[in-house]
Amino acid sequence: MKDGFIKVATATPEIRIADCEYNADQIIKLIKEGKEKRVKIMVFPELCITGYTCGDLFLHETLLESAKEQLQKILESTKGSDMLLAIGMPMEYGQKLYNCAVWLQNGSILGVVPKKHIPNYHEFYEGRYFVNGQDQVVFMKLLGQNVPFGSKLLFTCDEIKELIVGCEICEDLWVPMPPSIGHAMAGATVIANLSASDEITSKEVYRRNLVNGQAGRLCCAYLYTSAGEGESTSDVVYSGDHIISENGTELARSKRFTTGITVADIDVKKLCAERRRMMTFKTDQEGYVVQTFHFVIEEVDLIRQFPKTPFIPSNVSEREKRCEEIFMIQAQGLKKRLAHTKCNHAIVGISGGLDSTLALLVMAKAFDLLGMPREQIISITMPCYGTTDRTYQNAVQLTKQLGATLKEIRINKAVDRHFEDIGHDPNNHNVVYENAQARERTQVLMDVANAYNGMVIGTGDMSELALGWATYNGDHMSMYGVNCSVPKTLVRHLVQYYADVVADPQTREILIDILDTPVSPELLPPVDGVISQKTEDLVGPYELHDFFLYYMLRFGYEPKKIFRIACRTFEGIYEQEEIYKWLRTFYWRFFSQQFKRNCLPDGPKVGTVSLSPRGDLRMPSDASSALWMKQMDEIKEKFGL
Repeated sequence: MKDGFIKVATATPEIRIADCEYNADQIIKLIKEGKEKRVKIMVFPELCITGYTCGDLFLHETLLESAKEQLQKILESTKGSDMLLAIGMPMEYGQKLYNCAVWLQNGSILGVVPKKHIPNYHEFYEGRYFVNGQDQVVFMKLLGQNVPFGSKLLFTCDEIKELIVGCEICEDLWVPMPPSIGHAMAGATVIANLSASDEITSKEVYRRNLVNGQAGRLCCAYLYTSAGEGESTSDVVYSGDHIISENGTELARSKRFTTGITVADIDVKKLCAERRRMMTFKTDQEGYVVQTFHFVIEEVDLIRQFPKTPFIPSNVSEREKRCEEIFMIQAQGLKKRLAHTKCNHAIVGISGGLDSTLALLVMAKAFDLLGMPREQIISITMPCYGTTDRTYQNAVQLTKQLGATLKEIRINKAVDRHFEDIGHDPNNHNVVYENAQARERTQVLMDVANAYNGMVIGTGDMSELALGWATYNGDHMSMYGVNCSVPKTLVRHLVQYYADVVADPQTREILIDILDTPVSPELLPPVDGVISQKTEDLVGPYELHDFFLYYMLRFGYEPKKIFRIACRTFEGIYEQEEIYKWLRTFYWRFFSQQFKRNCLPDGPKVGTVSLSPRGDLRMPSDASSALWMKQMDEIKEKFGL
């Protein structure tokens, strides 16, 4: 439960129709398994103590009394545990029968939530036995306890303020206005659904979309569990389908036509961070009764997986689709800007590296969309002290293959003269030595753009902007930055995507060699013709920095939480000490370099994370990093780093 992670489970016992004693034993068996797995919230199916398909037996007092007796046995089994349980059973109140979820913890009944919408169509005839549950919460006697009863009932954890649980039952989700909407608007971050959904052709896909869609719409975790083995098959079959979804992302899914439990780690802090950003998500608890419960706070081993490259889908077909989409967003953005400004030329500095390669590919696509000849793309290579033959040749050959106009403007003499003017020793390879080259290149690009009535296209990517790895008023500046919200790890996949789909084998060969070239600004002289300045040796691995950036900005994770999941995700790849080192570097650079991001040129947003000062990141340039660094110090002390 540390850092907002809660281990939850959905459970389907194998039952016998109307054999409440047997069913209770199976439920208790799964509860014990959940305890062994250190589950904190477990949800069972609709009417699981009796079985959903009892038919007219629901009207028999013998069955109803047996259900209550077995609820008492289940309740006894929960003593000494803080696991929160939802059990489905029929419940009589006011001489009417309700289809209910009974919530238990540590020998106490926390509350009873009735099913609000009773289906009575097609194969469902619940209206023959059950009445619709009411919103208003009243109090009823159950097993000697005075417990709240009603649909507008929430359960909140005193120790974890972000954990608020709401409940609906099966059909409640399938109606136009599910109760879960009100629950979420009243603050519920977790919705449990006790269901008995029969299996017919294609229903599984619709059900899955329904659950994931509701979790995404309500920005909540949704725990769906359905009846399975043992239900009557006189007319229909039940598959025991389980879905655990978080904000629209499916965390876990059971294999259908099986019984047992499905476990996942949900992140309630992440959900609350998302809701804080959504100004249209407004809460109102009017009419709701909130019942408190307690958890013992403990750290458990996470089973949840975090992708090493969160900006990139792991599925190949999804990745290809994502790359195509992003490439078109970049090209369409540039197309609009060129058309609006009536620029008939676009100018780019081409280095033979990944970023400028992607920018040139995007420019070619934008010109094609505009019906303008690619010859009006002015691709300028500007060799200087650090340029290697490999990157130079790739820049030249790629420009020619794409049909752009190549210009070579060597800047050695201009930079030498600049050093002479400012009194800098060219043998001193400090930041002056490096940045003078970057600024000279930008000056060349801007002046050539003026000569052609053109526009300078920026090549810098989002990872460089996050780290401030750009020369202020050098490569930092352009008239439109097509890569500004594309992280470095994604730049690589976009170039790879283009290489995979391009028809020309020579272009593909050039792109593959560019992909194999180490990332470098090439501002220091090479050694024996080989790149001597490798960016990742200086600022750290981009796969780590992109991982840090995603979870910090997208979900507001704290340093200690990012460190925890990074150590888990990159175990066997990076040692704890190395992850700590580069995470500390990331925070220091992110805060200290905001002044560069606050004056960025325009550029298209392509994903959920962006550093634009006009949109996603409104951050003062002089914000202190003290709070974040304090956590880094605590991590260092805790792990002896």
